[in-house]
Amino acid sequence: MSQVCDICGKGPQSGNNVSHSHIKTKRRFMPNLQKVRHQLESGQVVSVKACTRCIRNGAITKPVAVKKAD
Repeated sequence: MSQVCDICGKGPQSGNNVSHSHIKTKRRFMPNLQKVRHQLESGQVVSVKACTRCIRNGAITKPVAVKKAD
């Protein structure tokens, strides 16, 4: 499964684990992706993987929940 945001394209970054003795080993910083429902401009609702920054900044338009009448 790819760890890439469907909105902004943010993906894993590489860096180093640095130990107490300053030995460096490679590691990956993964984006915080969440599976959310997104309403497109046409009104269609799709499920996308979006990073929390896109969700927080309003790049995702969540669909309005419709209550059922009794």
